[in-house]
Formats: sequence, C-alpha cells, structure tokens
Amino acid sequence: MKRVRIYQTGGPEVMRVEPFEPPQPGPGEALLRIRSAGINPVDTYLRAGLQGYTPKLPYTPGMDGAGEILASGNGVSGFKTGQRVYCAGSISGTYAEAALCRADQLHPLPGKLSFEQGACIGVPYGTAYRALFRVAEAQKGEMVLVHGASGGVGLAAAQLARAAGLTVIGTAGSETGRKLVAAQGAVPLNHGDPGHFEQALKATGGRGVPIILEMLADKNLGEDLKILAPEGRVVVIGSRGEVTITPRELMARDSSIRGMSLLRVPPEELRQIHAALGKGFSDGTLQPVVAQSFRLEEAAQAHRQALAGPARGNLVLACANG
Repeated sequence: MKRVRIYQTGGPEVMRVEPFEPPQPGPGEALLRIRSAGINPVDTYLRAGLQGYTPKLPYTPGMDGAGEILASGNGVSGFKTGQRVYCAGSISGTYAEAALCRADQLHPLPGKLSFEQGACIGVPYGTAYRALFRVAEAQKGEMVLVHGASGGVGLAAAQLARAAGLTVIGTAGSETGRKLVAAQGAVPLNHGDPGHFEQALKATGGRGVPIILEMLADKNLGEDLKILAPEGRVVVIGSRGEVTITPRELMARDSSIRGMSLLRVPPEELRQIHAALGKGFSDGTLQPVVAQSFRLEEAAQAHRQALAGPARGNLVLACANG
C-alpha cells in the first residue's frame, strides 16, 4: 500500500508518496481502507509549520477520510468488517490507502453519500457545527455572515444555518462560488468588492450582523468589528497571519471575538456533534460538495490548489481502489 509522508515542514513539495505496511489495530482501534481523503486548510498549515505546533516528524497528513473497515481491535463494538464509514480524525493520517483510527473517530457513512462526500464531513461540518451552535450560540431567526462561504467549512455552515432557521449571507470570490453559495439558500456577496461589508450591514437594516464566521481573520477582522450588532460575535475559524484591530469597536457594541479549533474538542463533544450531523446527512438536508478529486500522487498539487482558491467546495484525494 501507499501513503503520503512528510519528513520536514515546508511547501507542498515536502510531501512524498512511499510504500508502507499497514499496522494492525490495537484495542479500541480499527484499520480503514481509505477510498477518499479530505483536504482541509489546516492540513496545509500543519505541513508548513504555521499551526502553532508540528506533528512529530515524519508523519502522514490528513484527518478526514471515508472507506471500509478492514480490521478491528478488541473492544470495538458497533462496527463490522466491510462496513462503510467516515473518520473524523485518525491516528496514522488519512493521506494513505489505509489508516488507523480510534473507534470514537469512526461514524457510519449514510447510504446517500459517496466516499468522496464522506471524506468532506469531519473537519468542514464539525467545525461549522461547533462554530455556529457551541461557540457563537446561534439561535433561530438570527443572521449570520459567513466569510468564505464557497469553501468546505463555509458551505457546511450555510447548510447548517439555513436548516436551523437562520438567515445567511455568504461571501465568495468568484461568480461560480457565489452561485454555489446562492444554491445553499444564502445571499451571495463578492468578497473581492471592498463594499461588501457595507452591503452586509445594509442587509440587516443597519442593525448590525449578530454572528460572523471568519475564515480569513488576517484580512477581514478589522472590518468585521465595524458591522457587528450589539452583543455580536465573531468566530475566528481561520487566519494566515497577524491583524490589527481597534478594541473600541468591540467595547462600543459589547461584542466579542471567539476563536475555535477542533483540535481541542474532547471526544464526547465530537460524538455529540456527529450524532447531530448524521440526521442531516440521512434526510438530505446536508450535502457535502466535492469540487475536485486528485490522485494520491497529486497531493502537492492539491495543497497548492487549496491555497490558491477560489474555493468551490471541498478537495479530496482518491486513495485505495478495488
């Protein structure tokens, strides 16, 4: 079997494909045949050494994937060999034809979803759900502005928010992306237009935006604070650098900036999140959007695409065949 391996942090070129012998699952673990692996922005930050910590080198990247269970260790219940599953997290990394996972990282893959779609659940939908309902504490009837709404997390957030009875404004950088945002029931705005902040404020009748989900805080946070509603919340999901803000914008509105990362979420909370998500995938309310699939050997190209944008859904790697 093959896997992607990183021996030093750096650009996409540090990823190499090499053969490996899959490990045997220990107690509470399962070995998955990975049919498709999800590519997330956090994968690129970890590879480049920009996430604040670096996995022990060498390592195989990837947190999300979908496929079938090849083998299970002692103490694994509720799953059987050959069962279709998706993983939200992995012990050994999902950019591989097989990956080792803890049982609590596994979830049944609904029959309506393909392996490619299953690979787009863990980080995108887990992040969006937690940002909206645990961190921002969104309530039915509120309005949410999603910056970068045509990306994996953004689309998930738009779908989840609409299903929960929120009004959604979503920004995207391309016409194709804005059409995709509109297809989720959101009001699309062009985030390449400096006037889009004022347009978002106008959509609230001048009252301000109660919730902003921010995928690129280093570019937008200063302007976000100017259009917040009183007691509004900005949830920082992504940032690629430093940013200067004016604290009085927060003080004047009694508003707040809240950061979040799935990497700090305890397993029990993740289990609850994915139990809630499962209902939406089964009834078709939630539909992961796959923009492009790459071969395992094209992982570097996929990372370049993830950083270049513009986003139009999720990127995945096609891993094991047959």
